[in-house]
Amino acid sequence: MTGSIAQRFGPRLAERRAQALYRQRPIVSSPQGVTMVVNGQPYINFCANDYLGLASHAAIKQVLAADSTAGWGSGAAHLVTGHHEYHHQLELALAEWLGVERALLFSTGYMANLAVQQTLLQAGDLIVGDKLNHASLIDGALASAAAFKRYPHLDYQALARRLERAEGQSMIVTDSVFSMDGDLADIVALAKLAHEHQAWLLVDDAHAMGVLGEQGRGSFSYFGLTPAADHVLMGTFGKAFGTSGAFVAGSEVLIESLIQFARPFIYTTAMSPLNALATLKALELVMEGDDLRAQLNANIAQLRSGLSALGLDLTASQSAIQPVLCASSEQALAWSEQLKHQGFWVAAIRPPTVAQARLRITLSAEHHPEQIARLIEAFADITKQ
Repeated sequence: MTGSIAQRFGPRLAERRAQALYRQRPIVSSPQGVTMVVNGQPYINFCANDYLGLASHAAIKQVLAADSTAGWGSGAAHLVTGHHEYHHQLELALAEWLGVERALLFSTGYMANLAVQQTLLQAGDLIVGDKLNHASLIDGALASAAAFKRYPHLDYQALARRLERAEGQSMIVTDSVFSMDGDLADIVALAKLAHEHQAWLLVDDAHAMGVLGEQGRGSFSYFGLTPAADHVLMGTFGKAFGTSGAFVAGSEVLIESLIQFARPFIYTTAMSPLNALATLKALELVMEGDDLRAQLNANIAQLRSGLSALGLDLTASQSAIQPVLCASSEQALAWSEQLKHQGFWVAAIRPPTVAQARLRITLSAEHHPEQIARLIEAFADITKQ
């Protein structure tokens, strides 16, 4: 049946509004940080992924101000004339830092996850993913020619059963730190299953990179592992690094295969050279950031202790992502608005993004203990109403 866009989507938009699920974009008019101006009003920000507080770091600003060799834009794809020496230096630095053979830059983590699965898997293969994986992992699996199955969240016995029934090549795909619940996948168990079943392993380390492990190397380092030949590590720069973009790290063959065959890499303009330069400096700060990671962990402990004492429904997360589960989307929106009235920006996350509505609190090393204490007091006030 044919018709206009309005005819198709008008009822769906109305339904979203009626269900308190309608999304809107807040407008930020200040630098990213723990204090921000959003929609013209000042707030203490508790919903960004700037875990180490690098998004507006003075050292990164100084590096950018001093540069005279790169323009704003890359001008072309990496395989044409878009691959600047700053991109090359960043890829080399990432590979050395992570102890792998190669790294390859992507404009976004979404594109990286799409590229890996769409390129490496073919008809007759199987992708098996955690039920709570990020949308980019799910969409990447759906875009591949492989069959796609999911296992219950963190249920590795169910995963093993899926792998036992596989006939072609299998790939396990998982978040390390899950973006909406904040809990952590067992990378040791996943690597063991991958080895036992000759499966490949793709780990989306977006929320672990820079935060977990020695020098912030991420989940593999946290568990005492180095990625093996058939492991694929995806990391992003838009969280702890405070810049933007992403990368895939692993073997020489992996990276060359992506360069030659990955459509999301080949057919897109390279990230800004200045972004690559900023990320090189951010990598230095991440490597030297033990004090920042210690402060972040102290902030996490303070918040969890205070919210638990109020009897709020928390997940098992020990990461910087601290969800407060709500009874309904309406309650999540109401609590978010009440927190805004007290000067806190905390996002309400609702279906279909998550099964159960919640306030998704994220912490930064830049948060002061007094700011966290005030947020806990604000929760005490709104839960009494």
